[in-house]
Amino acid sequence: MAHYSDEENRIAQIYDDYYLDVYRFIMCFTGLKSEAEDLTQETFIQVLKSLPTYQSSKPLKPWIFSIAKHVTLDQYRRKKFYRLFKDVYFQQLISPGKSPGQLMEMKTERQMVEEALLQVKPTYRAVFILRAINELSIKETAEVLGYSESKVKVTYFRALKKLQKLLHIQWEEWNHERTN
Repeated sequence: MAHYSDEENRIAQIYDDYYLDVYRFIMCFTGLKSEAEDLTQETFIQVLKSLPTYQSSKPLKPWIFSIAKHVTLDQYRRKKFYRLFKDVYFQQLISPGKSPGQLMEMKTERQMVEEALLQVKPTYRAVFILRAINELSIKETAEVLGYSESKVKVTYFRALKKLQKLLHIQWEEWNHERTN
């Protein structure tokens, strides 16, 4: 039976608590499962290296997301990603027990959201992902992105408005195609 130190147990707990959230966050940017897995692992390597400098008076989740953001942006700069979202992430959101018609409609809606997200500015996308998908607070989102809380509020509001406009137009076009 292996005995782990308190520090090893703490690291394992952090990994268990935040792995899935970090993976989903990165998956939204990369759209590639293997890439997201690699970057998530790199994020936790950086977390491990930086843990001695972590200020325990600050919330842990925004700090980890900040590291994930930097790891992902570094990779983004190196590879110049051209796709930021893929069906893989949104497929995880499907709940079991849906009829084939419901699943088809949900897939269409996901595709429409994906297309709309690709049309908004990266700053809007980042705030939207952190607030709407990862459910971070305004304060946590501000810490992750290095923005003021008011900038997060304004950016999120503008992102929602832009997405609503884009989705409304796409939805009308889709309905028009279906009925003709």
